[in-house]
Amino acid sequence: MTTHNAAPVLDPSLIERVRTAEDGWNLRDLDAVVLSHRIDCHWRSRADFLWGREQIRTFVTRKWRREIEMRTIKELWASHGARVAVRFASEFRNDSGTWFRAYGNEAWQYDETGLICRRLTSVNEHPIQEHERMLRWRLGARPADHPSLSELGL
Repeated sequence: MTTHNAAPVLDPSLIERVRTAEDGWNLRDLDAVVLSHRIDCHWRSRADFLWGREQIRTFVTRKWRREIEMRTIKELWASHGARVAVRFASEFRNDSGTWFRAYGNEAWQYDETGLICRRLTSVNEHPIQEHERMLRWRLGARPADHPSLSELGL
């Protein structure tokens, strides 16, 4: 006899944290992004290894200069204790006008005060045509009625 476990229930407060993080990126609120991390946070993104808020601030500023008209959707994937897994998709164009879609996963570890103390990001991107874009809201926070990653099939 096969036993099926009930589907895990994701903590609504974590879902809200992920949405708040998404809003920080879409609003390009540098302080919101940086200050959600501990002052000595360790952040790896691709081949970039960052230590602390000042390096995070420099990295994010540089990223936003390169990724023009960027929109992102984040979705809580799993959680266990102080660790959270998030998946995301972003679309942006470069200064030559080429559009890209990026897919990735992030692992966040929180400290006892609720700040991210470790963030590990893996991401891949590929060029897309403008008509292939799926993240098409006005710049700023994603509207509440915009489909999620799962609803978009991403």
